[in-house]
Amino acid sequence: MASVASIRVENASLLDERINRERMERELELATEILQRFQPAGPPVVAGYEFQGISFSCYEIGGDYYDFIERHNGKMLVALGDVSGKGTAAALLMSSLHAAIHAQVAAKTPLDETVVSINKYLAENTPANRFITLFIAELDAVTGDLTFINAGHNPPLIARADGSLELLQSGGLPLGLMSFAEYETGTAHLDPGDVLFIYSDGVSEANNLNEDEFGMDRLKQVISTNVGRSASAIRDRVESALSDFTGTAEPNDDITLVIVKRNLQSSAPR
Repeated sequence: MASVASIRVENASLLDERINRERMERELELATEILQRFQPAGPPVVAGYEFQGISFSCYEIGGDYYDFIERHNGKMLVALGDVSGKGTAAALLMSSLHAAIHAQVAAKTPLDETVVSINKYLAENTPANRFITLFIAELDAVTGDLTFINAGHNPPLIARADGSLELLQSGGLPLGLMSFAEYETGTAHLDPGDVLFIYSDGVSEANNLNEDEFGMDRLKQVISTNVGRSASAIRDRVESALSDFTGTAEPNDDITLVIVKRNLQSSAPR
């Protein structure tokens, strides 16, 4: 009898474990579905430009965020954020960033005030060990003028049609560290044939089996070599270069990139 009772207890325990595991799997699937809705359904259609964005999580759910948002003044807002940490906690903070940016855009808040407001909110409402790096830019598609703020993010690249590169660094601290942080606004310009390349550190810091990093030099080489291609082709070349370099190594961070290309036939007075 004791043996039968022991078997029943063990079976009940196994059943509970299976039920809990299935519940967690359903919750994870739901969380993944919700977070996927925060990503753009597709690239925006803007005359004279090509937009591309992709994001791959190293876990089931990730903490990287990118977006394309048309503003009330007709300009296009382009953003890429990288939340510290990984997994569910990072994903929840990413959803807060998404909501905050969309709320500021709906309120027609200028770019500099948008970043200051979001930083203050995050600093006052998130744990001290959490922060977000963010690159956010406003593109005037008519002129090619770009206004941007880099909040502690990897400096995006502008690859010129002549093969030269420009780093976009103006900004300030990552979001959420200090509520009173100030942010410098930078400006740049996209001429016909130029490419804006924004990326998370999961791209430049991707490791191979020898624990070597992909690095900025390789990334710059891929971008400058393929600047004459379409935005989607540049995306594919970067993905291919990363895959060839990392081989069978497991990714250790989310990988996200955004590409904005001004087509050669697009021209307007500066």
